Amino acid sequence: MTSHQVQLLLLDIALILVLARGLGALAARVGQPPVVGEILAGILLGPTLLGDAAAGHLFPADVRPLLAGLANVGVTLFMFVVGLELEHRFLRGRARAALGAALGSTLVPFGLGALLAVHLLRNHPTEQRAAFVVFVGLSVSVTAFPVLARILVSRGLSRTAIGGLALATAGVVDVVAWSALGGVQAVAGGAADYWLVALLIPFAVLLLAVRPLLRRVFAPGGIEKPLTQTILSFVIVGALLCAAATEAMGMHYIFGAFLFGALMPREGVDVLREQILERAGQITFLLLPVYFVVAGLKVDLRGVGIEGLTEFGAILLVAIGGKLGGTYLGARSQALGKRDSATLAALMNTRGLTELVILGVGLELGLLDGSLYSLMVVMALVTTAMTGPLLSLIGAKGAAAQAPNPNPNPNPTPSRTPKPKPMSGAPDGGAAEGVGSAGRGSRPP
Repeated sequence: MTSHQVQLLLLDIALILVLARGLGALAARVGQPPVVGEILAGILLGPTLLGDAAAGHLFPADVRPLLAGLANVGVTLFMFVVGLELEHRFLRGRARAALGAALGSTLVPFGLGALLAVHLLRNHPTEQRAAFVVFVGLSVSVTAFPVLARILVSRGLSRTAIGGLALATAGVVDVVAWSALGGVQAVAGGAADYWLVALLIPFAVLLLAVRPLLRRVFAPGGIEKPLTQTILSFVIVGALLCAAATEAMGMHYIFGAFLFGALMPREGVDVLREQILERAGQITFLLLPVYFVVAGLKVDLRGVGIEGLTEFGAILLVAIGGKLGGTYLGARSQALGKRDSATLAALMNTRGLTELVILGVGLELGLLDGSLYSLMVVMALVTTAMTGPLLSLIGAKGAAAQAPNPNPNPNPTPSRTPKPKPMSGAPDGGAAEGVGSAGRGSRPP
């Protein structure tokens, strides 16, 4: 690296962090996940707003590979965190409801997305038509598990029944999505040595066999160790090596990092696991904004015309309608209440950074061209941003439905029962007061 490259790299990282954190904080102030502001920062630093000349001056060609390297490390650790956050205990007592909602949340948008892909092929032709159709269906079916988990915490839903069900459902959808993406990548990657891809199965089995050994390392004799620099380094090295292994197999490096996180021991190491999540999260906190900018530099919305807007509308309709409708129907099929089903559907519509990672893979494989990639990135931004307002709307309607009606019978039918006559010797007000008291109990004054 030359001195000039070092200067530009450091200045670029500083600029990225300032803008990403600033817009992330602004997004949080208006009730949005910070990732919405961070993704927007990446798009604003790209050619859409600044143009090719300014973006090229800020991020010259000889510095972009260095930024991309940092971004890859950030995504690797992010995928490790995604895998580590998955909890099978969320499925306890919720397996049937979670599977039903996950099926609806996956199959309905996938089917609609596949139909959309057939339409998109007219303007975005590719030699790998079948892989393109599957990929588009997959890209509108995904849910951002990490963003969803943080939304639940920010709204106080993480320890509720619907929060646990949402995490369980998103976990199932995530596993299905990454597995399906692995299949698409194996087919569309064009690797000549397909036997290397087959090594993924024994690789996963090997990680399962190592899991008890890791538990003994983390909690020897059943006594949980505190997090040390040695343990943290060991874990990060494991994630990086697994990512490198799957990349060498012809798969994307994100699968190795995800597998290592998903197969890490859970039982007896709860505190240590939370500490690892926190420390790894601090690292990704610094590196992921670089990924947003690297992704944003590939987004160019300047040439979007009427046809592009029409495609974007169709993408939004399929992504939102398929996800909301499919999740709602899947949840209702398991006898979940209407309000809880709607809440779950709104949560599962969150896409966030997970969508960007998947779209990045599609762009690398040549399944997406620049214009379609740009539209899909904006779809990820819109669907993530609408989660908060949807939850607020559902909560407001639910509160209104549960509020007592101050006038339950505004138009009572006049009683046809004749008013009783006062008894002889009794004051006129006696019987009348009795009838009036009954009336006040059943009718408004």
